[in-house]
Amino acid sequence: MNDRATITLEQVARKAGVSPSTVSRILNGTAKVSDAKRQRVEAAISALNYRPNVMAQNLARGRSMTVGVITQDIASPFYSESLKGIEAELAGSGYAPLFVSGHWNEADEIDGVTLLVDRRVDGLIVLTGMLPDEILVETAERVPLVVTGRQLAAPRVLSLDIDHEAGAYTATRYLIDLGHRRIAHLSGVQGHPDARARLAGYRRALEQSGITYDERLVVDAQFNEEGGLAAIEHLIGNGIDFSAVFAANDQSAIGARLALYRRGIAVPGQVSLVGFDDLPGSTYCTPPLTTVRQPAYEIGRRAVRALLDMIDGKPSPDLGLSVELIVRESAAAVTG
Repeated sequence: MNDRATITLEQVARKAGVSPSTVSRILNGTAKVSDAKRQRVEAAISALNYRPNVMAQNLARGRSMTVGVITQDIASPFYSESLKGIEAELAGSGYAPLFVSGHWNEADEIDGVTLLVDRRVDGLIVLTGMLPDEILVETAERVPLVVTGRQLAAPRVLSLDIDHEAGAYTATRYLIDLGHRRIAHLSGVQGHPDARARLAGYRRALEQSGITYDERLVVDAQFNEEGGLAAIEHLIGNGIDFSAVFAANDQSAIGARLALYRRGIAVPGQVSLVGFDDLPGSTYCTPPLTTVRQPAYEIGRRAVRALLDMIDGKPSPDLGLSVELIVRESAAAVTG
C-alpha cells in the first residue's frame, strides 16, 4: 500500500495522463471533462490511495469549514450538553468544531477568541462567558458570531438567551408559595451575567412578596458542586436560619444536597431545594431535583443553525427559548 503522505496531486495527474489543474478541478467539482478522463483520474486516485489536502481545498474556496466555540468548562455537565448539541447540528454539514475553554476568565477567553480567529474559522460561537460586549462587537467585524447568555445587538452578531431573571423569579416564587420565608440563594460566579440575572429574579420574588432581603442568605457558590457544599456549611456554621435553598444552578444544588445530607438534614422534610438548568442527572438525585429547565442541548443546536445561516447569508432565524419550572420531589410546603 502506498504511503498517503508521499502521494501528491502531480503524481495522480501523471498516472491519469492529465494535467494537475484538471485533477484539481475534478476534485473540487468544477471540471468539465469527458467521462473517460474523469474515470482515469478517479482510478488513479484509488490506485495511489490519494487523499487531497482538505484544508488547502477549503481555503482555496475562501472557507476553512471550521466553527470556533468558546466554552467555559468542557467538564461542566451544562456546557457538555451544549457542546453535544453543537456537534449534533454540525454533523453532515461539512463543518468541524474547534473547542476552546475560557475557564470563567476574561483573559483566557480573549486568548481563545484570538486563537480561533487566527486559525481562520468561518464563524464563532461564544457560550456565555465574561467577554465585554465591545470585544464581541470587534470580533464580529472579522468573523460572524453567535453569543449565548446575553442580549447583544450589533452587525454580524446574533444573541441566543433565555430569561434568567424570570426563571429565578419563578423558582423563588414557587418556594414562597410553599410557605418559605427564609430562602437562601447560592449565587453563581461573581460578575457573570447569568449569576446577576438569577440574583435579580430571586430578589424581585422576595420584594413582591413583602419579604425583606437578607444579604446573609446569599452565598457565592461558584456554579459548582464544591461551592454549593461550602455555601451550606457557611450558612449552618454561622447559625444563619433557612428553610429553603434556591441554587443558581443544578451543580451547586447537588453540592448543597450533599452538605445537608452530611448534617442529617432531610430534603425536603426540613429544607427544600430548587436548582436551575435541569441537567440530565438532576432527575436521578435523591430526591429528584426540582429545577428550572434551561435547554442546554437545544441552545447548542440553535447556535449552530443560526451561525451557518449567517455564514451563508440567509435571514436570521427565530432564536427564542423559554424556561419552565420542573417540579420533582426536592421541595415541599412548610408544616407546623
